[in-house]
Amino acid sequence: MRVVGLSSTLRALQKGHLIEVYLAKDAEHRVLQPLQKQCEERGISIVWVDSQLALGRACGLRIGTSAVGILREDI
Repeated sequence: MRVVGLSSTLRALQKGHLIEVYLAKDAEHRVLQPLQKQCEERGISIVWVDSQLALGRACGLRIGTSAVGILREDI
């Protein structure tokens, strides 16, 4: 299972529900910085994807997204 979008991913991270986060390289750094910092502080691995469109399409969307979080299986 996953959460899609910056806000949803950040909320799930803050609740301790994520095991991995995917971020788009072409998203604005200032937008991703809080999420990236919290991932590093919590030891959550970050996988960088080339573009928001590629990340969105990998999730079955027609639009791009800057962040996707992979949920723990026990959630």
